[in-house]
Amino acid sequence: MTIRPVSAVAALATLALVACATVDSPPQGAPPMPSGWAEQSAPDAVALTRDWWRGFGSDELSALIDAALRANPDMSIAAERVRQAEAQVRVAGATLFPALNFGADTGRRETRPHGGRWSGDDSSSASLSASYELDLWGRNAAGVRSADASLRAARFDGETVRLTLLAGVATGYFQLLSLRGRLAIAGENLLIAERVLKVVDARVRNGAASPLDLARQQAAVLALRASIPPLEAQERQTLHALAILAGTAPQGFEAAGSSVAGIAVPRVAPGLPADLLARRPDLASAEAQLAAANADVVAARAALLPGISLTASAGLASNMLINFLSAPTATLALGASLMQPIFDAGRLRAQVDSAASRERELVENYRKSILAALADVEGALAAGSRTADQEALQVRVVEQARIALRIAEVRYREGVDDLLPVLDAQRTLFQAEDQLAQIRFSRLQASISLFKALGGGWA
Repeated sequence: MTIRPVSAVAALATLALVACATVDSPPQGAPPMPSGWAEQSAPDAVALTRDWWRGFGSDELSALIDAALRANPDMSIAAERVRQAEAQVRVAGATLFPALNFGADTGRRETRPHGGRWSGDDSSSASLSASYELDLWGRNAAGVRSADASLRAARFDGETVRLTLLAGVATGYFQLLSLRGRLAIAGENLLIAERVLKVVDARVRNGAASPLDLARQQAAVLALRASIPPLEAQERQTLHALAILAGTAPQGFEAAGSSVAGIAVPRVAPGLPADLLARRPDLASAEAQLAAANADVVAARAALLPGISLTASAGLASNMLINFLSAPTATLALGASLMQPIFDAGRLRAQVDSAASRERELVENYRKSILAALADVEGALAAGSRTADQEALQVRVVEQARIALRIAEVRYREGVDDLLPVLDAQRTLFQAEDQLAQIRFSRLQASISLFKALGGGWA
């Protein structure tokens, strides 16, 4: 049977059309996006920038973040994963080109017939071979698309690691300052309690107060002293964790900040909910993984179809050791092979089902990630506005607690009241100031969470 060139071209064209039919478009997994946010941003909110942490107005925080970007191991790990993905793209791309191999061998073979003499044969050969698989159904091209999508996902994951690191450094730094502020508050309240203790002791020695008052005030002083060591332990642990984030050993690492009182709280405009799809690297990574899974489905389906390979080889052979100048024998071969899977106990079909299921899983994962991102932004917006209101109210609580303590001390000195109002006023002031420091930290933390939920200025 003779195949005419025109018929062969028509057959290849038909196969190419069929191959195009096996390529699927990535499914759309994004849920309907709301038109706006339930929580409104502040009127003076500004647009999110890539260096969002500078809005807090802390030079030390900026220095810590610069150090973390240079030395944190997670950043280096993410960079290596990108390099690995780039190498996999080159591996997958190599399947689209012919493979060329060169081989050479030489040797001598000695034989001795029974009872005879030894005789030897020399031989040398060299060959150049090429092979190429026709990508009729797009399987190799789908592998390249999958590797390329995986590379994009690795790059997006690197951006996610960067954003997580920046948020972690900022949170750790503000937590450190908050703990130091709470230590200062505990120290100030301890001084107040010790001052009152001197007054109580003088009144007891003069017979104006009972020993019960002295015991109560001493208990209050001891309670304040007991509250300091746990805060000091937390402060050291937070400092060590911050050192690790900055990529340095905890030994000898120090931070100069002492309180969150001087830290500004930046206000950022969240934009539209639909903008999250292009502003969050984790969502971009989920979408890239979905594209890779779609390409894997195409490759798995193409594996069910026939495969055609072309081969060619040329070589020289000689009966001399490493010598092709003495009448070598030349060879030339061309070939084509066709392979069609007939029975594999369902292995290839199972691979298609597995790839399709993986794609559907990633569709749901993409949708879940978007819903979680929307919730992250709403939660951060709500926390930011609520903690701002809470901080304003707590400032007034602290002011009134200080007034109450001053009045209680005066009334106790003058003998109008006993010690109980003083003890209660001391406890109220300490709790109010400590609560204010924690609320301030919560407000800063909410601001960091909003920056992170919005993608940290990435696009």
